[in-house]
Amino acid sequence: MARSLPPLNALRAFEAAARHLSFTKAADELNVTPAAVSHQVKSLEDLLGVALFRRLTRALRLTDAGQAALPTLTEGFDKLVEGADRMRAYCESGLLTVSVSPSFGSIWLVPKLDRFRSRHPDIEIRIDGTDRLVDVSRGDADVAVRYGPGGYKGVQVEYLFNQFNTPVCSPALLGGEHPLRRPDDLRHHTLLHVDWKDAEASWRMWLLAAGLHDIDPSRGPHFTQEDMAVQAALNGQGVALIGDMLVADHLAAGRLVCPFRPDIRTPLKFSYCLLSARDSATQPKVAAFREWLIEEARDQRPETGEKSPKRPVRAEQGP
Repeated sequence: MARSLPPLNALRAFEAAARHLSFTKAADELNVTPAAVSHQVKSLEDLLGVALFRRLTRALRLTDAGQAALPTLTEGFDKLVEGADRMRAYCESGLLTVSVSPSFGSIWLVPKLDRFRSRHPDIEIRIDGTDRLVDVSRGDADVAVRYGPGGYKGVQVEYLFNQFNTPVCSPALLGGEHPLRRPDDLRHHTLLHVDWKDAEASWRMWLLAAGLHDIDPSRGPHFTQEDMAVQAALNGQGVALIGDMLVADHLAAGRLVCPFRPDIRTPLKFSYCLLSARDSATQPKVAAFREWLIEEARDQRPETGEKSPKRPVRAEQGP
């Protein structure tokens, strides 16, 4: 159906003048003269047969008709800007912005990036290490990897993996005066803590699950980021309680070890997911990264050979 619209330049002039209640400020915004704005508004009023402004000596006021139209027109022009931004995104270079938490980026993602770059040398990648909320549907990032309970609204969601909370340490701690062999041996070693983790993922809960009630679960240094706790463990400074998939590369390379039986670990209730805009499947760079990241996440757990729990790989949640 053909749309019957007044000239867009006239609508744009009115909307800017109505927001500013000034032809001069509207002219500055639109990079034209105040006379040109006034002329466009007058032509719109003549076309519609209704006054949109009351022109006072030193002021400009909206009529009821102008006031009624302004919110819808402002929203409409905002949508036009958003649509134009989306079109520009398809014409940009191959730059792909990936938003990840600093710890996930440094421990898990960055060591694998050379494999993605080898497969897709035409795609330049930008890693935005942040825990702040980003809106991939509005272009804050092309994709985002987030750790949480799910329920993400209005975006496409790809399940990556969940984890088991597992004590890990340097192989050096398996020897020495107090070698780590059983959970009870932890009383002779430093516990490394990650402060942001919830109570269920704490050393207190792990020790209780292991049947150890006489070891102080709060002793040892505390860190606000997992990568710092992992680095301390790599340096032999203590035993960190970390999600096993996050440190899978360190475990596979032998830089870290799980000192106890594989069954002495606790499941974490949150999962890692890849978030992207609903229409991102039409963007080759996003589709390429999504395919590669899911393949990486499907790798076997190095310490047991078991696969990650099966979940739907692709799901769109929310309205």
